[in-house]
Amino acid sequence: MREEAADRLRALAGEHARLREDQWAAIKALVMDRRRVLVVQRTGWGKSAVYFIATALLRELGEGPTVIVSPLLALMRNQIAAAERAGITAVTVNSANPEEWEQVYNQVAEGAVDVLLVSPERLNNPDFRDHVLPELAESAGLIVVDEAHCISDWGHDFRPDYRRLRTLFEELTEGVPILATTATANARVTRDVAEQMGEETLVLRGALERDSLHLGVVRLRGAEQRLAWLAQALHELPGSGIVYTLTVAAAQEIAAYLREQGHEVIAYSGQTEQAERLAAEQALLDNKIKALVATSALGMGYDKPDLGFVVHVGAPQSPVAYYQQVGRAGRGVKRAEVILLPGAEDRDIWAYFASLAFPPEPVVRAVLAALEEGGVMSTAALENRVDLSRSRLETMLKVLDVDGAVRRVKGGWESTGEPWAYDAPRYARVAAEREAEQRAMLDYLDTTGCREEFLRRRLDDDTAAPCGRCDNCTGTHRSPEVDERAVRSAADRLQRPGVDIEARRQWPTGLADLKGRIKPELGAEPGRVLGRLTDIGWGNRLRGLLADGAPDGPVPDDVFAAVIKVLSSWEWAQRPVGVVAVPSGSRPQLVRGLAERLAQVGRLTYLGDLGYRSGPPGRQFNSAQRVQAIRGTLAMPAALGAAVAEAGGPVLLVDDLVDTGWTMTLGAAMLRHAGAPAVLPLALAVTS
Repeated sequence: MREEAADRLRALAGEHARLREDQWAAIKALVMDRRRVLVVQRTGWGKSAVYFIATALLRELGEGPTVIVSPLLALMRNQIAAAERAGITAVTVNSANPEEWEQVYNQVAEGAVDVLLVSPERLNNPDFRDHVLPELAESAGLIVVDEAHCISDWGHDFRPDYRRLRTLFEELTEGVPILATTATANARVTRDVAEQMGEETLVLRGALERDSLHLGVVRLRGAEQRLAWLAQALHELPGSGIVYTLTVAAAQEIAAYLREQGHEVIAYSGQTEQAERLAAEQALLDNKIKALVATSALGMGYDKPDLGFVVHVGAPQSPVAYYQQVGRAGRGVKRAEVILLPGAEDRDIWAYFASLAFPPEPVVRAVLAALEEGGVMSTAALENRVDLSRSRLETMLKVLDVDGAVRRVKGGWESTGEPWAYDAPRYARVAAEREAEQRAMLDYLDTTGCREEFLRRRLDDDTAAPCGRCDNCTGTHRSPEVDERAVRSAADRLQRPGVDIEARRQWPTGLADLKGRIKPELGAEPGRVLGRLTDIGWGNRLRGLLADGAPDGPVPDDVFAAVIKVLSSWEWAQRPVGVVAVPSGSRPQLVRGLAERLAQVGRLTYLGDLGYRSGPPGRQFNSAQRVQAIRGTLAMPAALGAAVAEAGGPVLLVDDLVDTGWTMTLGAAMLRHAGAPAVLPLALAVTS
């Protein structure tokens, strides 16, 4: 059997390929011993070869198909291509091919498929969970969990849907082997995953050295220096690669600047349309572009062996996440450059992501109470009962589902009636672990020792030793010097003011009396803001100005001058005749002063402020709650209504910050009702 496994490896990876001892140990344990195996090995080691070879051998023995749980479409596509090279028929069910699901299920039932790839989210789809999964649990020949660190909430990329796998493991027919694989699990995550897989799990953990990676850190004063340095470095970096950013806004901003400098790059994020993502991935694979400028949406599973470099503009919040991302590079080349350009805004972005942790107990209890009272409820309906953003609410419901307190069904969610305990100590320990990871990332920037050894130690790799390749080991540090003309060019790009904001066109679902489309005669026009809080240009300036607890005061001259540039470039259908301010509970001087000053400079009429009936509405995190709160507080003073009607022309509606967009939407509706033919929203910033 070992000889046959070696033959299949050569068919998969080429005549030069040799079966590693741990590869054979895993294959033997799965095929001959029918055990549960966790493989923790570096990127490029050959983990996928283990499950494809094991699949082929098990199928020859008459076993059922392999089910691979895989987190990303990009990873699925690579796995299907690899399966074909190994002579294995692989198919997938995912969000991109719903029209093929029925056909795929029939192929699996008929035995025509060797491998079925599914996303973790599919495991808790009611139809799949209740009808397809039981059959797979009974007939599967092998279960594979790729990127298994996602199972553990101690991992850097925990996904609640992965926790459903524990239920699947318990329902499998006795003797069905399980393989879990990951390249980024420290000792704690490894223990957690192995415990969830079950007793007697065989753990095969190897050295995580990547002998092609040349790690380095370059500290630069500001965002304009980092962009100019990057544009200069791309001329010298080998081959093609990835430029990682921490936010979608930064990816778009950096890609736009690099294109202006003559570089062939494409922005890539979770907000990129699926067809565009596929095209972008292929363009990089084919070396038709120099780089993808990407968020972490391009991470696990993207397989380009000759990737020559990875540059991070901004530090990830975990050394483990960082090592996972840089592991994309240098898999099939002798040398790959890995460069980190940390920024002053990194900690602010980390703090934002930390704010999305598991909600406090009163919020969770409110959701459970709503489901107990209301029966089956959609996520949209629950938003009316609890103030969480849609994504955070859905994540919380998935955790409650895994814990057995709620159950996903057709039409939404229902309570199971099972008792549930809020595990505050565990959530606090996870939060503390995240803070420790952030401190470790800062230590990585400052270390004078070997950088690769530092990262491997954070992954509890006891074999870690100085690599002899990084900037600290060689004493060769990349120069932070950059041409001043290039810095000025980057500064001009970053300080270019103005971001479009789309007007809301639909009321949130779940409201009793506001449904469907917003009436055109009450809608706002597309608006403008000076910048995004997540930008690396104006975002840095605006975050400080609009931070919680920042002092109120007149709008700074540099900010006001930039707002004037936004107005001068605004191609509106008809020039506004007046200015109205949104009332502000935290920054009244800033907002009213901005509105009055704009009216004076623009020779417009300052019409006044909207008002509050009983004070500001506070902050809400989802659309349904926000609309209800604003409706109950925002008011149109009689004098303002008369002034708007008398002005008889478009109105500029001014605020400091656009978050959900509903204050502007409801304020515009009031002004339109009072007689304004058009309302043009203008603010200093939008959150993202």
